[in-house]
Amino acid sequence: MKFITLVFIAFVLSSLAPTKAVVVKVEGEEEKVACIVTDLRVCMPAVQAGSQPSMQCCGKLKEQYSCLCGYLKIPSFSQYVSSGKAQKVLTACGIPIPKC
Repeated sequence: MKFITLVFIAFVLSSLAPTKAVVVKVEGEEEKVACIVTDLRVCMPAVQAGSQPSMQCCGKLKEQYSCLCGYLKIPSFSQYVSSGKAQKVLTACGIPIPKC
């Protein structure tokens, strides 16, 4: 059952967004990050197991912090973003839990 869930999550994540985050810097404006949920796949092992996240995971979470509230609005992702294990991963990365 866990394998099927994992395959489903991977399918949903890969079908909703392109493969790379894009950082756009416009003169006189702050940097904007394209919200690409598939970039957060590196965090799935830590979120599912409640284990220590990798440096790559923390980097992606910091890069896409402004996107987390948007992910909470997508029913298929909100259960992962708002879970207690996901909050532990954010805390372990030194990232504040978003107030949406």
